[in-house]
Amino acid sequence: MDQVGRRVRDLGIVVGTLPTGAHNAITDVPGVLVGHTTVDDGADLHTGVTAVVPGHLGPGRWTLPAAVYTGNGHGKLVGSTQVDEFGVLESPVVLTATLSVFRAADALLGYLMDRRPEGLSFNPLVGETNDGYLSDIRRRPVTRAHVLAALTGASDGPPEEGCVGAGAGTTALGFKAGIGTSSRTVRMAGRSATVGALVQSNFGGTLTVLGVPLPVEELVPDADRTAPPGNSCMIVVATDVPLDARQLGRVARRAIFAMARVGASFSSTSGDYAIAFGTSQEAPIPDSEIDPVFAAVLDTVEEALLNSLFTAVTTTGVRGRTSHAVPHRSVLERLSAAGRAPAVRAG
Repeated sequence: MDQVGRRVRDLGIVVGTLPTGAHNAITDVPGVLVGHTTVDDGADLHTGVTAVVPGHLGPGRWTLPAAVYTGNGHGKLVGSTQVDEFGVLESPVVLTATLSVFRAADALLGYLMDRRPEGLSFNPLVGETNDGYLSDIRRRPVTRAHVLAALTGASDGPPEEGCVGAGAGTTALGFKAGIGTSSRTVRMAGRSATVGALVQSNFGGTLTVLGVPLPVEELVPDADRTAPPGNSCMIVVATDVPLDARQLGRVARRAIFAMARVGASFSSTSGDYAIAFGTSQEAPIPDSEIDPVFAAVLDTVEEALLNSLFTAVTTTGVRGRTSHAVPHRSVLERLSAAGRAPAVRAG
């Protein structure tokens, strides 16, 4: 029987020492919501939409401080240049498949226009990764209705992870991947604040957990060797730490750096992007106090990336191609042998 997807903490794998938020998810940042629409016919289509919705955007506050960092630009992040230019986010962040990104952007534009009937210009922000190994990407099955369902169905509860939404058909580090999320709490100026991340994993390299390399050819000897080396990663970071756009750019860079911890190869054909936005209306903290935020971002993104893999399940898609889930038991045995994790029974 195929294993059930599980978060890495449920398997005894703990990244760093900082405490997590209540859900260990990006939705631990107050006011941040997540919604998914999955398009999966059980055969040739494994794709969808994931929306990160800042509930703070509304009458009286139509922008949030934000930044985008491009680790490698082989991708399509609609709206990113305006975020770079002005340092603000004025829409939810929508993630989908490569050839559906333009339809998703048009749907998000319609959503923004409906909310602001007096507006004359809007900047929808939509990113993607290529799920064409498992899904018939040329059919472009994502519709306006799918995008609106993800946006209007977004909630502040624990988001679904793994083979859901924009992660339904993605692969990473040789294994089935998908959507992952995590969060950390930090002490800032005598009070707690939260850093949360959500990722869409679809990149190449060698899976590395707590510093231990776990090559797919050793864990799954019969894995398909024709699978692509990786086609990108989208990372969304949200925080209620008071930061300005410049500081959020520094946060976004650390989010990309965290990919190295899990073994990313940063290949020439990978589009690796991080979007960071803040929700606080307070004056930004001084740079001299930002190191705890950087530490939280690195740990949060690392765990989100691992969750995106460990919660995914083996999937067979278009042309009978199969992407195998990370075998939990084998990973735990190797980590235990390396003295890096307790021996936890995998279901």
